[in-house]
Amino acid sequence: MQLKEIKKTLKSNFQNIELKPDIKYASVLVVIYNSNPLVLMTKKASHLNIHAGEIAFPGGKWETGDIDLLDTALRETREEIDLDVKRDDVVGQLKSVNTLNSGFVITPYVAVLENLPPLNDNHEVESILRIPLTPFLKTLSPDLDPHHQSIKEMYTLKFEDHIVWGASARILKQIHDLFSKNNLV
Repeated sequence: MQLKEIKKTLKSNFQNIELKPDIKYASVLVVIYNSNPLVLMTKKASHLNIHAGEIAFPGGKWETGDIDLLDTALRETREEIDLDVKRDDVVGQLKSVNTLNSGFVITPYVAVLENLPPLNDNHEVESILRIPLTPFLKTLSPDLDPHHQSIKEMYTLKFEDHIVWGASARILKQIHDLFSKNNLV
């Protein structure tokens, strides 16, 4: 699978999301890169109050200084892993997903890049994961953990000794479905 096919498959119009004061908003950036496509994820630091130790995409909560949710995803990616992605490199937006534990509505954006500069994690990130995209998507399976069943659609994916579940897995399921529809997985 080539980056050109990935861009074409994940290209979408951006939905302007009207932010309501009673909802907690966040956004993430799904970064796909390399001629042998990799997806960038992080392992959250164990000292965090929420999502500690979880595998996630770079991103975080919307702040009043952010222009929009895409701005949030780009800012948080810069802060967490020192990766400066331009708005022009963002090819699409996926459907928003809810978090199980923290009550956020997360809007995922997708950036497709040729390669990445050296990255540096901040205090919120324990490690940066570079995951081969196609083999990773092929590990998608239903999440059978009864503690995760309060949301109807739950999945897991595996990379090495890491299990991805929750909102991140539901974001990856959207990518899996788009790739399946286009015979890329």
